[in-house]
This record gives sequence, C-alpha cells and structure tokens, in this order.
Amino acid sequence: MQKIVVPIVLIGILAGCTPVQKTAPAPNKTLLTVDFPQGQTLRYKFVSSRDITVDWGQSSSKQQGKSKVDTTSESLEMVISYTPVEVEPYGLTTVMAKCESAKVTRTGKSPRRSARQDAAESFAGKSWIFTVAPTGKVEDRSKLYDVLRQAGQQAFRPDRSKGLIKEPDMLYDFIALQWFGWDSISSILDPAAGVGAGDEWQSVLSVPAPMILWVARNVTYQLNEIRRDERGPLALIESSYSLLQPSPTDWPIPYTERFQMSGMFGFMRNYKVLDLQGTGQELFNIDAGRTQQYTQHYTMQVQASLPLGLGVNPKITIGQTLSMTLLVP
Repeated sequence: MQKIVVPIVLIGILAGCTPVQKTAPAPNKTLLTVDFPQGQTLRYKFVSSRDITVDWGQSSSKQQGKSKVDTTSESLEMVISYTPVEVEPYGLTTVMAKCESAKVTRTGKSPRRSARQDAAESFAGKSWIFTVAPTGKVEDRSKLYDVLRQAGQQAFRPDRSKGLIKEPDMLYDFIALQWFGWDSISSILDPAAGVGAGDEWQSVLSVPAPMILWVARNVTYQLNEIRRDERGPLALIESSYSLLQPSPTDWPIPYTERFQMSGMFGFMRNYKVLDLQGTGQELFNIDAGRTQQYTQHYTMQVQASLPLGLGVNPKITIGQTLSMTLLVP
C-alpha cells in the first residue's frame, strides 16, 4: 500500500470582491451575474463519473505479446438544494446548501467490495451555509470545509491498530462539484464590463481521480452565443481544459493525517500524469442569474510503477465527466 503524507491546509476567506450592479454593460456585451431570489429553493443534480482503464503491459500468460487490461468505473450522484437565507441584491447573499442524497456506484470486472459505505455518501442529509457575491465569487466556504473534513474521517478504517488505512472514496469529486460552483462566472476578469460573443477568459479547476494526484486543469472559457427559448436568454459558454501541475496549495484537502491507501491505487506508486485534454459546455440563464446545466469531460493519461522492483509500469487512462442539471420543481 502506498503511504501518503498530506499537509495541513489553511483555508482563508477570499477577499477583494467588488459587488456588480446590474447597470448597462459595454456595447455588444452581456452582464452575467449570479442571483438567488428570496424564498426560492433551487435543486440540482450533480454527477461525477469516470471510466478507468489500466494497461499492465505485455502479459506472461498464455496470450504472449498481448497486454493485460483491466477496466472499472465509478460514479457519485448527488441532489443538492440551495436556499437563500439573506439576500443582498448588490452585495453578499447567504445561502443554505443541503445534500438531499448521495450515492456512489462502482462497476467492473472485480469492483471493490466493502461493507462500509463510501465516505462521499456521508454527505447525505448534511447542510452548510456559504456567502456568494453577484460576481459568483464565494466569499466564505468555512462551513463547507467543516463538512468536508467530517466526511474525510469516514474514509478511514475503524481499526487503527495498524495505522490509518484509507479506503477509496470520491471526496475529491464532491470538491470538484461544490467548491468550484459558478466558476465560469466568477472567473470573468472584468464582470462589470460584461462579455460578448467570442470573448475568452481563464481559470483553474480541480481534477478528481481514483488515486491521490496533485494536478489541476487550466481552463479557457468562451462565450459562444446567446440562445433564446422559453426559459429566457441563455448564455452558451464553452470550455477547454489542459494539464496544470501542481494544483493550487489553497484548495481543500479532506484529510490531514499520515495514512496508507488501500486497494489497487494504493499499491501503485510514482504516479506521473502525462496528458490531460477535454472540453465542456454550460447553459447559463442570464435573466434568472443561474446555471441551467453544464457538462465537463476530460481524458487523462497517467503512468505508474509497482513496488518491489517488479519492472511493471501500468498505463492508466481516465475518462472523467462532471455534470450539473437544474431540477424543475
């Protein structure tokens, strides 16, 4: 099993957010702001899923010259509601988030069997408060971090006589779906000026994976067009991704203890990310100030090694999809 040493992360409150008032943007530009109408609860379905292929290289079995390949998949599906508690139209809005359900599913030739639930499923029934500006920037995530750290403790085996053993979990998928909410809007460099068709802006997003990896995604957003339908004008925001190493040090970490990771990805070591490429698409309701849906997909290539000088360097391909869909009441 691979030994992981995780540093303690200090989480601070983001500063320097300037409220954006809904005044006329520059010509041919559209103002994109995040709004939470008082008394209205928004419910979203979040899904993070990935297909994992491990190529062990040439097999010494009967099929000489052929690679041994294992394929597995895992997914986290959640329904989370957002209810505004205190609304400031041109300032910070306080929102109560509640995870109504969380389910992890694993499949494959020999999927992991465990009597214990995945730590990510412990989010079901949990709630937290955060504050968000019209720019989409979340100003205080401290309560979300508390809930995340509590879930992190659920990832370890109860018997600690042989040290901390961490089971596989999808906590980093939860982080990718919740810590970076409204990133396409909050990363606009000059939000008061608005954005026009063809405009691009940059950001950085996390990379959940079945193993511990300190990598992230460079993101390029582009406003493709404004669509009109019965829901009102929808901004079609395209995105593309590339590899960034290492990830920012101020992102949250579910566990701060020294531990060993169980399972196949704890047995492997010396992970090296070779490549990451992907694209995404989001529909943002301009008048309502809310995301209707988004889908992000990337493919990541990773190389690893095995202990004890076995001379095997598995090649791992991860196809990852993250999505968010507004549920109609």
